[in-house]
Amino acid sequence: MAFDSLSEKLQNVFKNLRSKGRLTEDDVKAALKEVKMALLEADVNFKVVKGFVKDVQERAIGQDVMNGLNPGQMVIKIVNEELVKLMGSETTEIKLQPGQATTVIMMAGLQGAGKTTTTAKIAGKFKLKGKKPLLVACDVYRPAAIKQLQINGEKQGVEVFSMGENHKPANIAKAALEHAAKNGHNIVILDTAGRLHIDEDMMAELQGIKETVDVHQTILVVDAMTGQDAVNVANSFNEKIGIDGVIVTKLDGDTRGGAALSIKAVTGRPILYVGMGEKLSDLEQFYPDRMASRILGMGDVLSLIEKAGESIDEEQAREMTRKMKKAQFDFEDYLMSMQQMKKMGGLSSVMSMMPGLGMMGNAKIKDEDMDAGEKQMARIESIIYSMTLQERRNPDILNPSRKRRIAKGAGVDISEVNRLVKQFEQMKKMMKQLPGMMGGRGGKKGKFRLPF
Repeated sequence: MAFDSLSEKLQNVFKNLRSKGRLTEDDVKAALKEVKMALLEADVNFKVVKGFVKDVQERAIGQDVMNGLNPGQMVIKIVNEELVKLMGSETTEIKLQPGQATTVIMMAGLQGAGKTTTTAKIAGKFKLKGKKPLLVACDVYRPAAIKQLQINGEKQGVEVFSMGENHKPANIAKAALEHAAKNGHNIVILDTAGRLHIDEDMMAELQGIKETVDVHQTILVVDAMTGQDAVNVANSFNEKIGIDGVIVTKLDGDTRGGAALSIKAVTGRPILYVGMGEKLSDLEQFYPDRMASRILGMGDVLSLIEKAGESIDEEQAREMTRKMKKAQFDFEDYLMSMQQMKKMGGLSSVMSMMPGLGMMGNAKIKDEDMDAGEKQMARIESIIYSMTLQERRNPDILNPSRKRRIAKGAGVDISEVNRLVKQFEQMKKMMKQLPGMMGGRGGKKGKFRLPF
C-alpha cells in the first residue's frame, strides 16, 4: 500500500519526539532531518521537501511550541497541518456548468496510467449523482481502446459514443456533443489517446479538440507507480495544454506515494481523485486532510464510514443488528457480513483506514499477516458455501457426517470445519450473555465494563 514505508518512518520519528519531556532546538532539527530523508525516499520532489521542512521548522521552533506542555505533540500537529497544506488544504470537485448546461470533460494522460478505466469510473460516479453522462471514444490509435471503453461503459450503465477508428478525434468530439444535445446528456467525457511518452503530435491533437469544442475541464490521469515522472508529466501537460485537475491511479500498489505529495505544489493544480483498485468504489475523492491522517498513521475513519455507507445495505444491516442482539444470527448472516467487507475493499482496505490498526503500536502490521487474514476469510467463505441453505440457517444440525461432506466440498481438513462451528457457537453464547453483562434486562448493572 502506498505510503506504508513513509508512514512507518515518520511514526518512528514522532515516537522519539513524544518520549522526550522537553524539546531543544537541536531535537527538532534532528527529527526534521529524518523527516526530510523519509520524504525524499518516498520520492517526493526535492524542492517540495526543502520548502516543507523549512516551513515546519520555522513554526516548530517558536516559543509557544518549545515551552508548551507537550512539545512533541505540537510538532506532530504542525507536520500534519503542513502536509495538508502541501496537498491542497481543500477538497476540490470537478466543476460542472451551471443549471442544465452540458459540461465537457477531456481526459488526458500517458499510456498505461489507467486513463480509459478511470474515465468510465468517473462517468459511473456522475451517474450515481443523478447526472446523465456520455462517454466518447476519441482514442483511435490504440488497438481495442474503443472496445475497452465500451465494455467499461456497459459495466457502469453509461452510453458510449463511437465513430470507429477512421475519424479525427476533434470531429468525433463535435459529433458527440450533437448526439448529447439530442439525447439529453448533460456531461460529455472524452477519452483521448495516450502515448508512451509526451510528444508534440499528442499535444497538438488535444489542442485541436479544445479548438473544435468548448472543453470545460481538462483532467490528467497519472500513474503513482512512476513516482517523480508522474509529477514531471503533470507539469508538462499543464504547461502545454493547461489542466484543471489530476487523478492519481494505482495508489494501492507498491508505490512510494511521492507523486500525491508533490503534484499540487509543483503544478498548482489539485488532485481530484485517487485510484485505490479496480472497482468503481475504489476511485476515491481526494481529501488532503484525510490523506495526511493516513500518512501519519492516524487512520481515516470518515472515508471508512463513507465507504460503508456506499457498500452496505441499510435494511440488511438493521436486520443483522436485530439478529445479533437476540443471538439469532446464522451462517447466512456471517456470509453476508464477509461479502460486505469485500465490497468495502477487503480486510486490508478497512484496516488501513482504522486508527491504530494499520500501524499497531508504531509497528506496521506485516503484509504476510494481512495476506494470511485475507486467505483465512476466503477459506471460511469456502466452508460456508459448501453448506446447504438448511445447514447455514440452522447450524445445530451439523453432525459429523455433514461436516465431513462440507470439508470435502471446501477442500479443507474437517478440523477447520469443527473450529469454525465451535467459534460460531462461542460467539452466539457471548451475544446471549451481553445484555445481562451490560446491565440490561435480567442482569446486574456494572458487571461488565468495556476495555476502553
